[in-house]
Amino acid sequence: MSKVMVAGGAGYIGSHTVRQLQKNGYSVVVVDNLSRGYRAALPKEIAFYQVDIGNTEEIAAICQKEQVEAALHFAALIEVGISQKEPFSFYDNNVKQTLGLLDGLQKAGVGKLIFSSTAAVYGVAQAKPLSEDAPKAPASVYGRTKYMVEQILEDLDMVGAMRYVALRYFNAAGADPVGDIGESHRPETHLIPLILQVALGQRASISIFGDDYPTPDGTCIRDYVHVNDLADAHIAALQYLEDGGKSDVFNVGSGSGYSVKEVIECCREVTGHPIPVEYAPRREGDVPVLLADTSHIQKVFNCPPQHDLRHIVETAWIWHKTHPHGF
Repeated sequence: MSKVMVAGGAGYIGSHTVRQLQKNGYSVVVVDNLSRGYRAALPKEIAFYQVDIGNTEEIAAICQKEQVEAALHFAALIEVGISQKEPFSFYDNNVKQTLGLLDGLQKAGVGKLIFSSTAAVYGVAQAKPLSEDAPKAPASVYGRTKYMVEQILEDLDMVGAMRYVALRYFNAAGADPVGDIGESHRPETHLIPLILQVALGQRASISIFGDDYPTPDGTCIRDYVHVNDLADAHIAALQYLEDGGKSDVFNVGSGSGYSVKEVIECCREVTGHPIPVEYAPRREGDVPVLLADTSHIQKVFNCPPQHDLRHIVETAWIWHKTHPHGF
């Protein structure tokens, strides 16, 4: 099996993917500046370099020293709301630093990349479910930075410099069933961890932002995908490129939608906690339904999700109960 570099491998999705890569026989090198990730999320014995991904010369040197053959890129700022207030930091980190990473990979002759993209590239989506060829109109700075990198990769592929797979995540959630790694964001903005904080007594209630959407129960519907299913999609994408596959873009979701109320009810069942609710006005930019059309990834990779919403919540609860303050 080849040796792969995982940029941002100490983060939430990165650390789960590192574990799945190792289970599948890959040798892994992690680079992470630990601004958002945690060394404790990684095996102690792993080859780890605390470095900014934009440091082209260091990235090239690490790739050459470790004989890296492919890279997975998770290193990014992800908070949509913050991106609207601090656009420069997002363009600097998500675009400029990525250019440094790509330059380093090219200098070292690494020509295969799996890129962590997002459903945010679609913006205020009209179609449901969304296919990969739906219009791209990012409604946030975060979404624009991810789409910019997709376009950069498309241009690099055009001149033969890089073959890539961009994976557009929908709502990543859950944790490894072992319970020793999981979601640990500061600040936390994702729905399931916020609900579970109520069950842990860390907040009094969970807010529902709008209950008058044109959906069966009036609350927004989203597509949740277990983080290990997401990790498996990265491995399938890596194997696809290793087998000579051409550059492509794939949605990664479950293809099933759950409303905010349904997610809260599932968390009540799993935790046994009443989880009080407060209603708040709609948030700008929230669309009624965001659902992945997963037919393309299933046709090419044949890696159907293994975990439903119940299992997502159960594994998240194991993690949050045993690590109430994260790492």
